[in-house]
Formats: sequence, structure tokens, C-alpha cells
Amino acid sequence: MQRRFTLKAITASVALAAMGAAPAFAQDTIKVGILHSLSGTMAISETALKDMALMTIEEINKKGGVMGKKLEPVVVDPASNWPLFAEKTKQLLGQDKVAVIFGCWTSVSRKSVLPVVEEMNGLLFYPVQYEGEELSKNVFYTGAAPNQQAIPAVEYLMSKEGGSAKRWVLLGTDYVYPRTTNKILRAFLKSKGVKDSDIMETYTPFGHSDYQTIVADIKKFSQGGKTAVVSTINGDSNVPFYKELGNAGLKAKDVPVVAFSVGEEELRGVDTKPLVGHLAAWNYFMSIKNPTNAAWIKEWSEYAKAKKLPGQADKPLTNDPMEATYIGMHMWKQAVEKAKSTDTDKVIAAMAGQTFNAPSGIVSKMDEKNHHLHKSVFIGEIQADGQFKVVWKTKEPVKAKPWSPYIEGNDKKKDEPDGKSKV
Repeated sequence: MQRRFTLKAITASVALAAMGAAPAFAQDTIKVGILHSLSGTMAISETALKDMALMTIEEINKKGGVMGKKLEPVVVDPASNWPLFAEKTKQLLGQDKVAVIFGCWTSVSRKSVLPVVEEMNGLLFYPVQYEGEELSKNVFYTGAAPNQQAIPAVEYLMSKEGGSAKRWVLLGTDYVYPRTTNKILRAFLKSKGVKDSDIMETYTPFGHSDYQTIVADIKKFSQGGKTAVVSTINGDSNVPFYKELGNAGLKAKDVPVVAFSVGEEELRGVDTKPLVGHLAAWNYFMSIKNPTNAAWIKEWSEYAKAKKLPGQADKPLTNDPMEATYIGMHMWKQAVEKAKSTDTDKVIAAMAGQTFNAPSGIVSKMDEKNHHLHKSVFIGEIQADGQFKVVWKTKEPVKAKPWSPYIEGNDKKKDEPDGKSKV
């Protein structure tokens, strides 16, 4: 009996092999990993990305799935614990056999996942702005590189239009993204003639909540000349930081703050009236007016209400990393269908040059070589209702520079990944 069963199984697997079926197609569904912190300090930002991924999967499934297969989400919670991101990735690729992973927010979580996806030849779509200085054949970066967010924001603040800032506070959470971004910004500011004495650089741990002394120091520093704050604070620390700005009466007209990790979602729990005029730089804002964005916001609002998502059901918000998640998932679907396979190497090849009509109002394109999206840059002012009014934007989408020209030696680095990550 056992022998007959084994023979049947062998015959079936030979038949499947003859048909050229990839492992993911031997099942009724294609499994998709969703790797976001649903607890801990980063849950404030990442929960909405998990929900956006689930909405997008539902949308794709309603339209027939991918290659005629339904997508099956496998959701895990790495709980803002960076080594746990690596463990959960091993589980998703090894045990759950997912075809792709959408996830991570912080660069330290991505750095934790990177060696695992490379070793197991998995595929990660990373949807958040980051510090660059990395390229891997196993990662597609759908958020901004520094030249698509940080550099244009600082150039704007230096301009007459942006207030002609002369002194700079670089304030961030203490990990790789803020430190590397600020290393790039410091070199950029130096190239523009800014002296070290006109730069104040400060870091706080994840989950930090007491910003009284730091805000007092910023106020004092700003007395030495026109000052702007560049904030790379991540996660729920943004709430006490912005509250303290309000308490101290630091208004945007005196000391503008431009944030790279604060969007509509992070402002949900903050009284934004004292923050009116402070800035954020992103590649998408919910307030952008065009038919694609209107349809996407409507779809998200209906989904949030139907699923009774906490917070979102009453006040649905979209933001930049949610848009990057949505674009990445659709581009992956298109690449799988072009490759006629979920095989990692075939999908990577098919991703080159993929395009998608983005809610930001552009045709978003995956660069043919460097695994980054071409993105428009927007600078928005915080409004009293927690939305952003766009005050500046690029004329056209900007090609990402993963290797910043302001870091020595980067001019010798190749703008495309080979077999292993470069960092």
C-alpha cells in the first residue's frame, strides 16, 4: 500500500516537472509574506502597511489573482525586535515557502533580513525611505533614496523660498538610517559652505519620550542664526517630540522642522494646531489631487470601514510607505505574470522597467538596473487637520542614487546589484 502511494506521488511529481511547474504553482495559492511590526515602538507606523498589503492582496484576488492563482497572505509580527526580523524571514521562506516578502520599516530591520533573503534567495520589497548605501539583487527598494527625499528637502530649506536656513539641527533616532543620512547631509552641507559649528547633531533611543531638554537646546542653538531642524526620529517618539515643540512655542516660522519619517499616520495622535507650517518630505501625500489618488483613498476607506480597522475605520489615512507598498505589490504581480513564474531570479529579471500608475500622480517606474523606483519629490506643510499642503515638488520623477555622491569613494561603485549585497 505504502509502495503504491509512493509510486503515485513520484508519477505525479514527474508529470508536474514535465509541465515545467514551479513549486509555488503546485499549490492552489501563492503565499506572500507580510513582515511588519504589529507591536512595540514601530507599530504606530507599520500596522497600516500590513493592512495596506492585505487590502492589495484582496484587490488582486478579486481581479483573478496572479497567474490564475489566489494570493495567500502569511502575516508575522517581528514586534520591533530587530533579530526577530531575521528569524521570521527564515520561517517565511523556509517553513511557509512564501514566494515574496513585503516588509520592514527601519533600516536596522532590513539589515537583519538582508543576509537571510540573500542566503535563501528570497525576495524582499522594502517600502520606506532609507539612507541608501546598499544594493542587493534580492531587494527592491520602493521607498526613497537620499537624493529623492533628504537632499531636496535641505536644498529647499536653504533656498529663499524655504526660509534661507544657515544653521542646522540633525535630530534622529539612534540607529543606521538617521546616522548614515546625517553623514550624507553633513557632507552635503559642508559642500555648500556650512561650518561644523553651525551643525548640531543629536540622537535618542527608540521609544524615547522626554524631549524637553533637547527642544530647549534647539531653541538656544537657534539664537545663533536662521535655523532648521532635520528630523529622522522614527516610530512613536514622534508624538512626544511634536508635543514638546508645541509646549515650547517653537513655531515653524522661527525654526522649521522637516521630517523624513512623519506622515499622516504619525500625526494621528498629535494636536497639530501648534505644528502648522512644519514640514515633511515624501514622494506622496494623501492631499494630492488626481483621479488615481481619489480612487485609491476611496478603496482604502471602504476597506478600513469594512474590516473595522482600529483608528482607520473612523479616520482612514493614506501615506507614502502605504503607497510604496501598493506600487511594489502590483509591480511584483506584473513581473510574475511577465516571467510566468514565481522563481526569484526570473521575477528579478522581469521587474526591470516595470511601470504602474501611482496615486502620487506619476507613472512610477522601477529602474532597469538599480532596483529602485524613479520618484517625484514633494515637500508638504503640516495643516491644522493633520494633512499636508504641498509647497514644493520636482518637475519630474527623480532617478534614485543608492550611492550618495557626498560619500567618498562612492563614485567608483556600480549602480546595479550583482549576486551579493554591497554595503
